[in-house]
Amino acid sequence: MSEPRTSPSIFTRGAVDLGALRPQASPSPAAGAGAGGQAPPSSGSAGAGDGVPGGVPGGFPGGSSAAIIDVTEATFQTEVLERSLSTPVVIDFWAEWCEPCKQLSPVLEKLAVEGGGAWVLARIDVDANQRLAQMFRVQGIPMVFAVVGGQPVDAFSGVVPEAQLRQWIGAVLKAGGVEVEAPADPRLESADDALMVGDLDAAEAAYKKILFESPADQAAEAGLAQVGLYRRVQGVDAAKALTDASAAPSDIPAQLLAADVEVLGGEAERAYKRLVDLIRRSVGDDKETVRKHLVTLFTIAGPDDPAVSAARRALASALY
Repeated sequence: MSEPRTSPSIFTRGAVDLGALRPQASPSPAAGAGAGGQAPPSSGSAGAGDGVPGGVPGGFPGGSSAAIIDVTEATFQTEVLERSLSTPVVIDFWAEWCEPCKQLSPVLEKLAVEGGGAWVLARIDVDANQRLAQMFRVQGIPMVFAVVGGQPVDAFSGVVPEAQLRQWIGAVLKAGGVEVEAPADPRLESADDALMVGDLDAAEAAYKKILFESPADQAAEAGLAQVGLYRRVQGVDAAKALTDASAAPSDIPAQLLAADVEVLGGEAERAYKRLVDLIRRSVGDDKETVRKHLVTLFTIAGPDDPAVSAARRALASALY
């Protein structure tokens, strides 16, 4: 769910005929322009009585709850189709009796407010708007659709974790050409705080939870690798570790510990070189042990670090 679908979906199969709603949703000539030529929304297209001020991109002030609107068949043309020409709209089909909806909808609402007007959450009660639900072929709820430029671009059903919702919405914004700074992940902030105060158990558990929910989260991978680094150097005399490594250049544990100390001392490039040189001198299982340790240190810095890029090239040369 991190990117909009590229495989055939309900939209490419023609399951959603949005054009069928346009003539009845608004009697004005602009609203009835048809599927291929929707007229751009006027400055007052936010709808009567919804309290949305004009003059703001997307019609919403930053952080306002106006980023959450209740939509009916009568307002669908204006509030969803026309609005999506300038601001991505996420439709949440829900019902009062739907227990899973009570799990998903509050998270969507929270993210909509956090979005500060970058996108709009349109809530549609399926019981009160059965024709809309039929037009979208809604067979189960909760069901969520993203509409950009007057057309659906992706959808999912059921309850998904907040982390995946954030990724999905980010992809929707990208599809809509919206460039916004991603809000800080509170899960990551909590894990980082635990790490900073030295609560390694709590930090480790938090990073692992993030990775369970978002396996490709590089920040969480780096945090977990840093927890391992801190565990390895607890109670270690840094100066002695470096001296011991200098006296025993073939001692694998001593060299690994010295590299850890160097990374913590801000000398990551020296640590990488130490281990690459050790790989050149090692064979068999020892070589693989050192390689894995070096890769763990790379994870702490992240793939975009220039020193990591250079060290990876050196590692490849040492291995092959």
